[in-house]
Amino acid sequence: MNERSQPHGTRPVGSNQVGMRQFNERIVLQAIRLHGPLPKADVARLTRLSMQTASMIVERLIDDGLLEKQARLRGRIGQPSVPIALRADGAYTVGIKVGRRSLDVLTMDFVGRVRSRDVLEYDYPDPHVLFPALEQKLARVRATLGEEAAKIVGVGVAAPLWLGGWREFLGAPPNALESWNAIDIRARIEAMTGLPVEFAKDTTAACAAELVMGQGRNIRSFLYLFVGTFIGGGLVIDGRLHGGPHGNAGAVGSIPLPASNGRTPKQLLHAASGFVLEQRMSAAGAPAAAAHDHRAFDAQLWAVTEEWLDEACAAIASTVATSTALLDLEAVIIDGEIDRQLAREIIRRTQRELDRIEWEGMVRPQLLEGTIGADARAMGGAILPLYAHFAPMHELFLKPEGE
Repeated sequence: MNERSQPHGTRPVGSNQVGMRQFNERIVLQAIRLHGPLPKADVARLTRLSMQTASMIVERLIDDGLLEKQARLRGRIGQPSVPIALRADGAYTVGIKVGRRSLDVLTMDFVGRVRSRDVLEYDYPDPHVLFPALEQKLARVRATLGEEAAKIVGVGVAAPLWLGGWREFLGAPPNALESWNAIDIRARIEAMTGLPVEFAKDTTAACAAELVMGQGRNIRSFLYLFVGTFIGGGLVIDGRLHGGPHGNAGAVGSIPLPASNGRTPKQLLHAASGFVLEQRMSAAGAPAAAAHDHRAFDAQLWAVTEEWLDEACAAIASTVATSTALLDLEAVIIDGEIDRQLAREIIRRTQRELDRIEWEGMVRPQLLEGTIGADARAMGGAILPLYAHFAPMHELFLKPEGE
């Protein structure tokens, strides 16, 4: 995984002045996360620190257990060099996805590898069930890490901003979700863990994972679409994850669709969400879970899937065109908690719908398949505290130079 990216034409730059110790340490960590294992000379060059300052910081971070020396590189011109790398067990974070149909808890190490994951599925998110289950799963994380649990630096939570909304659409009992309106998820989990907690809208967190670890590393401005129980999104502008004043930028699921046949306009989530396909699978006598795996392509269910695809992709294409007119996007990245073949079919059919749109006055964006998949929201959550504790600035996800 790469550390927070930098804008084009910039790089992590440190200072040789006294009093900048923590900032310079984070700059060095960022440079190594961005570029991979580096000799000290390259660390100094990339951070613009003096060789002496860079060397002192590297040695200090090795002593702190955050960096480690790798085997000498031989066979090149000049003296053999010793690459310095991030130490995987230097720190850990916990990512929690509180969703409308499942709770995911995963542990991420300092280089971005997922060390453990745990999932609880449900029909709707009842806080009286969810929080006790979460406490048990967090206890399991600590038990699994053992003494290493002391290295957990924080928790990142990814959840819908309006978790109590769309009750009727989900088919939840009356009053079942109302209590979410009075719950501060971040504060609740902070009290439960005693750790600092970072929070982001679930699909914004998923977008962060794609920005840092996937297709977004090479794109400056894109809309991210995630097809889960509902369809949602995130937004990256000029290499930065853009949350908006309310943390709700990229909330494509709420975009109204044009009215047809005199009906009241629906939102995108009513046409393109995985939950809609689940309902249709159930009505056809198939398990709802068939909407999310290879069974969606079975011969006896293909008519159901294809009908949903046609409606969903037409609605997604309309959203892409509207968003492009407003934001001048380079790309739209589509991912989800769905079978990869189904994700590719969504892209293919959306491309076909985009062919029918008048693009005069706009530059048509490319459609790309996301790379993270179902774990994107929880992984994005786990990334948040990693960056809060070890990146030079709290402002998230700037592009690296040359990418």
